[in-house]
Amino acid sequence: MELKLEHVTKKYGDTLALNDFSYTFREGIYGILGANGAGKSTMMNLITDNLKRDAGDILFDGKDVRGMGRDFRRTLGYMPQQQGFYEGMTAESFLVYMAELKEIPRKEIRKEVDRVLELTNIADVRHRRIRTFSGGMKQRVVLAQALLGQTKVLILDEPTAGLDPKERARLRDHIYRLSQDRIVLLATHIVSDIEAIADQILLLKKGQLLKTGTSEELIGSLPQDWKPVLHAPGLEDVYLYYLGEDDGE
Repeated sequence: MELKLEHVTKKYGDTLALNDFSYTFREGIYGILGANGAGKSTMMNLITDNLKRDAGDILFDGKDVRGMGRDFRRTLGYMPQQQGFYEGMTAESFLVYMAELKEIPRKEIRKEVDRVLELTNIADVRHRRIRTFSGGMKQRVVLAQALLGQTKVLILDEPTAGLDPKERARLRDHIYRLSQDRIVLLATHIVSDIEAIADQILLLKKGQLLKTGTSEELIGSLPQDWKPVLHAPGLEDVYLYYLGEDDGE
């Protein structure tokens, strides 16, 4: 399984939001790290076809995703940065509604909803209204809807934004457990979200792919005279060195 972006470019007026981006994703977790305005959300919206690219190709197993249309969208699970709920719905009714929008066959919806409720550990609150949930529980509902259907590519845009440290750690654990046999793209500016679970990390700055590697490789790339004195270097130091001057939009 392979998702390939080749020379993908997106402009907003005179601003290059994504500039000649090329990368090939295979099974595993990819941390997309960058400040606000670096191009993370633009890249994800281009993959999901919520935005039209100005140049370049996006291929899934060698086929252009635009030509695949609905067949490609059925492989996608998308967890947007902004939660969008009918908060009077229960978790279960919201997931049934999303399953219908994803055109999951009606006879399979109940089984699918049960499956994702169990996967995200919210089966015991399935009949509670979403308005009564904590921020972390709401994020798990959004993750659950992304997992509906035969999800092969899971796209997570700032999945832990606004969560306290305990809820953030719990959601990270869920994401890690769900990553088997999937391509998982996790965009964030929170370094701790990806340091422990990402197989590869991509550093984005001003719409360009600056550097890639494992956490260990990126830490090892820091120049000796820049490494901190008071503690062992970590991914936060990588962020500060490569991306620290990028203050976003």
